[in-house]
Amino acid sequence: MIKAGIIGVTGYTGIELLRLLQQHPNVKVTHVFTESYSDQEIAEVYPHLKNHVQLKGEKLDLDAINKNCDVVFISLPHGHAEKIVAPLLQAGKKIIDLGADFRLKNAKDYQQWYQHPAVAETLLQQAVYGLPEQGNRAAIAAATLIANPGCYPTASILATLPALNAGIIDPQQCIFDAKSGVSGAGRSLALQTHFCEATENLTPYQIAGVHRHVPEIEQQLSTAAKNSITIQFTPHLIPMIRGLLVTAYFKLNKAMTQTEVQTIYQTAYQNETFIRICPAGKAPQVKQVRGSNYCDLGIYVDQRTQRLIVISVIDNLIKGAAGQALQNMNLMYGLVENTGLINNVGMYP
Repeated sequence: MIKAGIIGVTGYTGIELLRLLQQHPNVKVTHVFTESYSDQEIAEVYPHLKNHVQLKGEKLDLDAINKNCDVVFISLPHGHAEKIVAPLLQAGKKIIDLGADFRLKNAKDYQQWYQHPAVAETLLQQAVYGLPEQGNRAAIAAATLIANPGCYPTASILATLPALNAGIIDPQQCIFDAKSGVSGAGRSLALQTHFCEATENLTPYQIAGVHRHVPEIEQQLSTAAKNSITIQFTPHLIPMIRGLLVTAYFKLNKAMTQTEVQTIYQTAYQNETFIRICPAGKAPQVKQVRGSNYCDLGIYVDQRTQRLIVISVIDNLIKGAAGQALQNMNLMYGLVENTGLINNVGMYP
């Protein structure tokens, strides 16, 4: 049995991670850490877990982790992970960081986009970017430190990879129009996520390439293309709790039919448990993946403009965070990749 600890359990991502881990047949959650709710029953803070979780929140205790945890999930805001990760790695623990501290390989990029010093270079190079569908399963399996991808990057990268790898699009003309539910902003109070501000509204934010997920998407697409790629990315806040939709626009290098492009995507992802390609002419909807670890893709070719349009939907808290973390943990421990996740069928309506 894998003994797991969660640091930052009472945020939306942390509590979703706990819910999923409690259903995993090979995992026992031994410690959950929270500064805000230490010494409180987690099921009192989140009553939906009553009768399923008998754990109290604790203040961070590295000795307890060293004694009772094999793998540690860190779900904290950026800038908080380094002082935790270094000693845990030295103690032989496996770590999956759901924050941003290890996603960018270039320390200068991290400083620029997060206005915070990057972690030590040795840690940056040790971390493996945890997107299994990008073809890095062997690296994930051998890793002791995983940088779990962001939600927007997950949906955007998965929408792009088959076309990019097949060489059918201009890599310098990638446009991502993205929309996410308010849970993506976290549990902390903020004016823009108050009910009266968010409901019956649609709000673009961090426009013109200033969103922190931009360098992450560019890094991973540049790695795939073996050439530097610059993207256009615009996020929006939509008035729903969970769910994320990206509409990606690409310029085709040559005239192609819907069938040809559809076949490229179906072939690229034919062995991927958590990626589903919609039938030609069908667009995915956020509700189809809510509560699941799936990414659904809809493929369209605009013959008039010779653009490829890919619509990508995920649950931002699962495939965009906690579910993907479990997927990575399964690989790290040599388990079947969908263990603890395959029964999470999307909820509808």
